[in-house]
Amino acid sequence: MGGGVGGRRFGVFAECLLTGVWVVVAAVPLVTVPAAVAAGAAHLRRHLAHEAGGWREFVADWRAAARRGWLVGVAGWGAVALLWADLVVVRAGGLPGGAVVGVVGVLVMFAVVVAGVRAAVGWRPGASWRGLLAAAGRGTVRDPAGSLVLVCGVAVVGVSGWFAVPLAAPAVGVLVAAGVVVEGRGRG
Repeated sequence: MGGGVGGRRFGVFAECLLTGVWVVVAAVPLVTVPAAVAAGAAHLRRHLAHEAGGWREFVADWRAAARRGWLVGVAGWGAVALLWADLVVVRAGGLPGGAVVGVVGVLVMFAVVVAGVRAAVGWRPGASWRGLLAAAGRGTVRDPAGSLVLVCGVAVVGVSGWFAVPLAAPAVGVLVAAGVVVEGRGRG
């Protein structure tokens, strides 16, 4: 099975699962989530290009992305916390137009997560996180099909974690792979 098309495809799938575990381990400090996703995407791009790469290259990419990426992680978690607080207030009731505000809040939360994934996947050594976030915001709006793919990837991670927590880690690799594909589709 090693040399056939099925073997190569299974190899890519297995690499995605391994990458997910690496990303989750690198994201344990929480503020390093963008750097971990960036390093995972770089690893998968190397794998797909048949270039050598392993744990050492992943860690080197993670360190390079984390130099400024931790600020993006702090800002991202702050945005998610504000949106979550908004949804808690809406669920408590008493807010005029609460249903509409709740729906908008959920959509904005998904948009923030998708833009964050897009920015992290687009990272390359020396890239500006500010520029990446701006491009990711535009891409999130201009490419609704790609954004939907990433929303579905986030849902897969959530359902996998709900079903069995250990499954969420490899599922993160599938989300990163989806981000790489969406990015490649947008560049092509």
